[in-house]
Order: sequence, then C-alpha cells, then structure tokens
Amino acid sequence: MTKKTSAKKATGLGRGLNSLFGEIQREEPLDQSSETQSGDKALDNRTDGLRSIAISDIRPNPDQPRQVFDNEALDELADSMKMRGVVQPIVVRPLGKSFQIVAGERRWRAAQRARLHQVPAIVRTLNDAETLEIAIVENVQRRDLNAIEEAEAYVKLKDDFGHSQAKLAELVGKSRSHIANLMRLLDLPESVRLLVGEEKLTMGHARALINAPDPAALAEQIVKNGLSVRDTEKLVRKALGGSRQKSKTQASGSKENDADIRAVESHLGDLLGLKVAIQSKGQTGAGAMTINYSNLDQLDLICQRLTGEHI
Repeated sequence: MTKKTSAKKATGLGRGLNSLFGEIQREEPLDQSSETQSGDKALDNRTDGLRSIAISDIRPNPDQPRQVFDNEALDELADSMKMRGVVQPIVVRPLGKSFQIVAGERRWRAAQRARLHQVPAIVRTLNDAETLEIAIVENVQRRDLNAIEEAEAYVKLKDDFGHSQAKLAELVGKSRSHIANLMRLLDLPESVRLLVGEEKLTMGHARALINAPDPAALAEQIVKNGLSVRDTEKLVRKALGGSRQKSKTQASGSKENDADIRAVESHLGDLLGLKVAIQSKGQTGAGAMTINYSNLDQLDLICQRLTGEHI
C-alpha cells in the first residue's frame, strides 16, 4: 500500500511563511478588474487577498532587514521579468494611501528596472511586529541576509516588540545559541561589522573576533591575507596570549608599585600618628591620599604639620 503524501511541504524553518501570512494556494484568483491606469480602484479595495497593484502605489519598508541588494542580480531578475513577468507575488500591507512591502522588495526593485507598471501582490493587514517577523523569515529562508543584518533584525524584534530569544528561535527555526551568537556580533566595532556586511568576513570570522583584544586590526589582517576561519581562531588565540602576558607583566609591576605605596603610607602614618591611605590610579603615577582623623584636635595637628608650624 502506498501512503498519501500531503500537498503541503514543510519549510523546515520555524513557524514558516505559510503560518505567518496564510497559504498562497488558498488565495482567490487575481482580480484583473482591480487594475486601472491610475490604480485608484485597487487602492480603494483594501480587503486581504491577491491582486495586481501599480508599482507607483507601493513603498519599501524602512525597517526591511535586508539592506544590501546586488545590482547584477537585480538586472538578471529584471531581464527574466521582461520575458515572463513576475512569477511570484510580493506581500504588502495597506499603509495610508499606499501599500508597504512586507516581503519581496527585491522583486519590486527588479520590476521597476523591467519597467513594469503592475505587480501581483498579496495584501495582508499586519501590525509592525508581524511585518518584521515575515520579512525576517522570508529573508532567512532565502539566505538573503548577511549575519549583521540578521542580528540587527533580531535585536529590533527584542527591543521594540519584546521578543525573547526563545521566541526568536522558534520564529526562524534555529537554536537559541545561534540567536545569541548572532546578536553578540553587534558588539564588534563598526568597521568589522561593515566587512561582514560586504561579505569580506563570514559569520565564523566575526564570531572568532568577538573576544579579540583589537578586532578591527585583526579583521584588516584577515581580509588582506585571505585567512580562513581556523586561521583566524589561531590568530586570535595568539593575540590573547600576548595580551595575557602583557597583563602579567603589568600586574608584576603593579605589585612592586603597591609595595612602595604601602611603605610611604606606613612612613606618613608614623610621622602623623594617624592612619594614611594612598590610592594609585594605574601606571600614570596619579592618585589620591586620605588622612583619617577622629577629632578636631587631630585635624589641627594635621594642619600644623602641613603648614610647618610646631614641627
């Protein structure tokens, strides 16, 4: 006997796009009557569903996780659209007198290059959190986001909408440790984050640099020499070893300095007959001295000693 297989294919990615904005297969047929030269009729009809919308009535989402679009790839997609049209609808939501892109900005950009006037779109009434969720899932599923863009999207969901790491992991079908490691990349210097965004460094390179003493300098060395992730890890371990050795040397010097300071404290304490404490501030030689007294008579004694009276 053969078992019937379900027509629905699992995305393998958390809740998936289908659960976030519904099954595309169940949408009503494209309503060609909604197409007008001005697009006014399409704008008046705001019910959810599949329709054709004028490109001029669609706006990009400023919070779109994906910020980098390859021009060559856009041109290739535009050439395909000139021949076959837009095969897959974009997803939009009503916003004011226009529509805002939820998913499919790359297709929308390519359609403009192809000089198309209308694109098929699925209209969904969504709030800001749902909009960002769908945008993230679609981009992660297509692997369109670099590690920094993905991390920034997760942080925005956490900070602006209160998503926990557990909820984010469920949303995209990844582990909590993956989410946490990605978000830690945002602690790197801006120059290193830019190299990741330009795909000159991978997420593996960036993760290895998180605990490095000078990640920006090491990143330049990695890019210049084309080092692998494993080579980067060795480089960071070497840098950390040198840093620890320097710290030990500084600590040794600090102990010697502490011994000298304690000797001065003891000498002044004997001279004044009061408790003296000296605090050193690093290797600069600066610091502060505190003289403790118990009554006004002892304060008077300190003043006399400092002014040279009755010595």
